[in-house]
Amino acid sequence: MTTQQLLDERYGRTRGARSGRFWAVFASIGIAAAVIVAGWYAFSASSSSVDAVTTGYQLVDEHTTSVSFQVTVPPNTAVACVLEAQDEEHGVVGWRVVEYPPSPDHTRAFVEQIPITAEATTGLVNGCWVP
Repeated sequence: MTTQQLLDERYGRTRGARSGRFWAVFASIGIAAAVIVAGWYAFSASSSSVDAVTTGYQLVDEHTTSVSFQVTVPPNTAVACVLEAQDEEHGVVGWRVVEYPPSPDHTRAFVEQIPITAEATTGLVNGCWVP
């Protein structure tokens, strides 16, 4: 065996090492592609998301409470929301599902009434979604 062959063997410089580098580069490209695809899916999901913020509530009478809120949704998109009225112990004493048609506005404000079965101490938007 020559000195060069001994050194190549000792330090792992063989013909197989080149194919190992090929697979390492190939795997790196595959991982980068997977990260790009995952990022694209995360971005596309967030771009069609709905954001709702409760801006206030008012006890109208012993059977009704009023909730005011804002919904941010992509323009020309219909939206549906669940509204809740809760008592002092955060028990649900009334709820309602409301649906709104598409609108060119990005953010819209609403005031809705919720029928209640007991005195409500708060009203809120439980959640909104694109139907």
